[in-house]
Amino acid sequence: MDWQGQNLAEKLMQIMLLAFAVVAFGTGYLMASFKTMMLIYAGGVVLTTLVTVPNWPFFNRHPLKWLDPSEVEKHPKPQLSPIVNSKKKPIKK
Repeated sequence: MDWQGQNLAEKLMQIMLLAFAVVAFGTGYLMASFKTMMLIYAGGVVLTTLVTVPNWPFFNRHPLKWLDPSEVEKHPKPQLSPIVNSKKKPIKK
């Protein structure tokens, strides 16, 4: 899953869970049934999981382009230079 696919999955999850929570609460309130409310919400959580967790093809529309190994050899990773400590003046009390 690419970065934009992860963002899409996150937004879908939030929207779907909120929508199922509202529908479940409304239905449970109108029917005066806590059991019905929980069953509708649990079904929504399962459906949301099936939509957002697997790596579906529509989450991979923007794949990252990696360098070829030959390009990596031509451009080695920069090395950090050691930090030179400057002489500090002692603190006088």
